[in-house]
Amino acid sequence: MAVVVSLDEERGKTPRPSLAVLSALVGDDLRLVNELIVRRMHSPVALIPQLASHIVAAGGKRLRPMLTLASARMCGYGGQRHIALAACVEFIHTATLLHDDVVDESNLRRGLATANALWGNKASVLVGDFLFSRAFQVMVEDGSLAVLSILANASAVIAEGEVLQLMTANDAETSEAAYLEVIKAKTATLFAAACRIGAVVAERPKAEEDALECYGLNLGIAFQVIDDVLDYTAQQSTLGKTVGDDFRDGKVTLPVVLAYLRGDDEERRFWRRTLEDLDQRKDDLPHAIMLMERQGSLRDSIERARHYGAIARDALGLFPDGAEKRALVELIDFTIARTY
Repeated sequence: MAVVVSLDEERGKTPRPSLAVLSALVGDDLRLVNELIVRRMHSPVALIPQLASHIVAAGGKRLRPMLTLASARMCGYGGQRHIALAACVEFIHTATLLHDDVVDESNLRRGLATANALWGNKASVLVGDFLFSRAFQVMVEDGSLAVLSILANASAVIAEGEVLQLMTANDAETSEAAYLEVIKAKTATLFAAACRIGAVVAERPKAEEDALECYGLNLGIAFQVIDDVLDYTAQQSTLGKTVGDDFRDGKVTLPVVLAYLRGDDEERRFWRRTLEDLDQRKDDLPHAIMLMERQGSLRDSIERARHYGAIARDALGLFPDGAEKRALVELIDFTIARTY
């Protein structure tokens, strides 16, 4: 595998960005969120908590609920509503993961067997529906039409993004704009909603709601772009899935989009054969990575992520300096630093 970016000098000068500060700041609240998630996953239908617990216990950083908790704290909120709403965000995210794995026919997530691999597609889809329903039950209990509107709209956009990805699947001529439309819908929209509701529960001005939404949206774009780079560069133990899964599935992500646009006729024929026709041979993945290196598409995808990270950082300029703001800024750096 190639080394995408060398940051040896930077590593010697500054500590590597991490989630440690953010996790510590919201740790007590996050424990309450996790307790609520466990309670609300309960059902007399035994398979539901069994399957739901599998994917929730599979780990993940709880990044989206942490965004809600940190945003609310940064806005000076002192109540408890953000706990349940952060759980809603995680329920929605978990439901989309269950559905994604069925659509993508994935067998591995975060290093563990997916729910659909263990229990089958039907159970995974139906339990995903259950988690969506639980999220809306908790939202209704909160009683805020503003919050309900934000999260309901986000859920609809995520579903639209899934369908849009199906429409653009295995199309080597997918444009960068079309790719961005998909990841904004599938990934960044929930990041944006998770952040915005932090300002809503704190009853902050609309300008602050908009700023947090902008932060979340651009952080989410950067996060997904880096995820797509990692599919070609990470070690399996780090990635939590088989390296090259996107390539084998024929997914056209940003590194592919740029490599295809910059390639000659022979290179474009390679991408059409491997991604559109799914006619893949033993050495095609290493060859794909070599083409990305030749065309600079992995490097430039990381630069695109840095660009969106910079927009996210600027969006926080509206807020006074403080521990939560600094942690959210570091989260941007952590998101991009995952490439090394």
